[in-house]
Amino acid sequence: MIDHVRHFHGLPAHTFPPFTHGARLPAADAAAWRIELDDREGDEDSAVYWERFLTTMPAEDVRALITGYPWHTEHGLGGMPEKIVGASSRLVNLEAVFLGDLVSEESELSWMVQSDVTTVLEAYPRLQELAVRGSSGLEFPAVRHEALRTLRFECGGLPAEVVRGVLASDLPALEHLELWLGDEYYGCDTTLEDLAPLLEGTRFPALRHLGLQNSTFQDEIAAAVAHAPVVARLESLSLSLGTLGDVGAQALLNGQPLTHLRSLDLHHHYLSDAMMLRIWEALEPMGVRVDLSGREDEDDDEDDDGRYIAAAE
Repeated sequence: MIDHVRHFHGLPAHTFPPFTHGARLPAADAAAWRIELDDREGDEDSAVYWERFLTTMPAEDVRALITGYPWHTEHGLGGMPEKIVGASSRLVNLEAVFLGDLVSEESELSWMVQSDVTTVLEAYPRLQELAVRGSSGLEFPAVRHEALRTLRFECGGLPAEVVRGVLASDLPALEHLELWLGDEYYGCDTTLEDLAPLLEGTRFPALRHLGLQNSTFQDEIAAAVAHAPVVARLESLSLSLGTLGDVGAQALLNGQPLTHLRSLDLHHHYLSDAMMLRIWEALEPMGVRVDLSGREDEDDDEDDDGRYIAAAE
């Protein structure tokens, strides 16, 4: 379900190659640079590779970084966030960081090891975008950051402590917040109570997009969102990737008007044909782009209710 990032921060992703001399590379500010090493014998030493990147680009022109394999696997080399923090005096124009651009062939989502990612924010007060994939060991203590506009967590189980840290943070410029909540089996212990300060609209005055996604309790989230004050000031809303069914969709239809939204993303869902049509008829004629792609069928062989989230293991 999860693919390698192809574009990040409005820039095409480009892997900085090992052992490449004289290769034609994009300008430092024209790409989001994926820092990635293969694990085959004979690969360039990670410290040499990182230093060569910083001197080849040059570092002062780099705008966006993506960390790839193997820095966030269970048995990876480790230390990439620390390397980024340590290079803050050289990466003086860095605007965006994506931590953990791995796919299942490299590491299962639940195996990817993160850490306290607020150290990156503290080291880069001008950073505009931070994306994090994987949640094992993930920490996000409350922080103040003046410039951050986009914050995204992609995981199969987002800890409540992380959610509470985000919602206790002072992020006056934050426009886009995306939380993949996941499954309790993979570490999600977040509840609707944890999300209450966000739904009440008392946090993040600049917020325009909200994603509460990839959840096993997507119907309950939809019911809460249906009456949440924060929705009135959003331009787009995503309740995708989870177990949304007719109960949650009906709650949305019964709740506050959603016709002010530019888009409503519900892809990967369990809606009936009749409910899909009702959602479409209520919103599409009013100019709301509705994504109802990826309808899933419930699996009667499952031990639970037969529904599954899009990204877990």
